[in-house]
Amino acid sequence: MSAVKVTALARLSKLLKPLRAVPARPCSLAACSRKNTRNAALHPLWQSPLTIPGGTRQSPINIQWRDSVYDPFLKPLKISYDPTTCLHIWNNGYSFLVEFDDSADRSIIIGGPLENQYRLKQFHFHWGAVNDWGSEHTVDCKFYPAELHLVHWNAVEYPSFEEAVMEGNGLAVIGVFLKLGARHEGLQTLVDALPAVRHKDTVIEFDVFDPSCLLPSCPDYWTYAGSLTTPPLTESVTWIIKKKPIEVDEDQLEAFRTLLFTSHGEEERRMVDNFRPLQPLMDRTVRSSFRPQLSP
Repeated sequence: MSAVKVTALARLSKLLKPLRAVPARPCSLAACSRKNTRNAALHPLWQSPLTIPGGTRQSPINIQWRDSVYDPFLKPLKISYDPTTCLHIWNNGYSFLVEFDDSADRSIIIGGPLENQYRLKQFHFHWGAVNDWGSEHTVDCKFYPAELHLVHWNAVEYPSFEEAVMEGNGLAVIGVFLKLGARHEGLQTLVDALPAVRHKDTVIEFDVFDPSCLLPSCPDYWTYAGSLTTPPLTESVTWIIKKKPIEVDEDQLEAFRTLLFTSHGEEERRMVDNFRPLQPLMDRTVRSSFRPQLSP
């Protein structure tokens, strides 16, 4: 791992503080009939319903299709990624991160609900042990087998990703649901590289990859003010959740499940169920770039 990466990680680790566990709320979602099974094998990072004291905009949430509010002033989201900014794939012990050179405005998003331009830092996935669950967000209580997160930071207002993490408008994350269907050719390039990062703390070079291929063609999205779903859980994220999922096949999802939470020499633990449980909506409004209808 490069000295730059180690320095950045060390800086971010200083932001992580002990978090207070709060009593679990009674679950009113129909999907919670499977809650105990779904959460039984979660990584310790997600086993407790952690929050930050006084937190009011924690993520993920259940998006109620008909309760979202159409905002005609939401702009189209403009995405411009430079494939040559792709650097590495890193198994960090709870997912695999595909990291990008964010030293300049070469891979960016602008528009949508955002007031500034945001740089792409990394993307990663969350997935389940089985196809019945895995996504962090849900739509009308429906879980998807996996969810992609593309993480961007506000380089207009903040000098570094580590500082942006701590600010209310510091991050913008695009969320994309994955559903079972046809093989995804763009994703396969990434899947083919996963055996090399099977163990925790392994890093490989991964050059020239355009994450735009992982986005659905439909421009519609929901947006809300939320948080990171891993410590430090800072309430710094503008979430942009794409309405339409992308299709991947069974073999591609199974490739995710061959990864390990553990390092070389440790007892192997499969990397599955690496998602945070749903959090209360509180007083937030979920806005949509499209007129709400009955969900499909």
